[in-house]
Amino acid sequence: MSLTRTARTRKFSVAGIAVAGAAAAALTVVPSPAHAAEPAQAPAAAPHAAAGDKKYPENLDGWIRESLDIMKSKGIPGSYEGLHRNIMRESAGDPNAQNGWDVNAQNGTPSKGLLQVIQPTFDAYHVAGTPNNLTDPVANITAAANYAADKYGSIDNVDSAY
Repeated sequence: MSLTRTARTRKFSVAGIAVAGAAAAALTVVPSPAHAAEPAQAPAAAPHAAAGDKKYPENLDGWIRESLDIMKSKGIPGSYEGLHRNIMRESAGDPNAQNGWDVNAQNGTPSKGLLQVIQPTFDAYHVAGTPNNLTDPVANITAAANYAADKYGSIDNVDSAY
């Protein structure tokens, strides 16, 4: 084997180990798209009327728009597209989605809601002005965006489990 081929093989082996390690770490935190969260039996969220009593539809579009208004007022970066993309990957837009299979669930702290947040993360990143309720759609989105801003700069920078 030539020196160039050996160096190239070594480079790909190290890169492969790093990628595999990062993927394994990510999979222990959040479910993959192949293991979508299962719907939970929970009551529908109460209507929202935040951000200066502006009315928002009680649906995914309204929850995202209300969250964006709150995020803007609090200086939390993010876009409609970034929120929608991550919501669809994490819960398919189901505000009652709950993960019952990953390591968090096995440890008694299942991921819940539109952006599959665990209770300790919600508690740490809850945004004032939203309900203090992990499964409230607006509170879930806004707390998750606040977390993503702290860890990744913005929810827009999240393209996989986070």
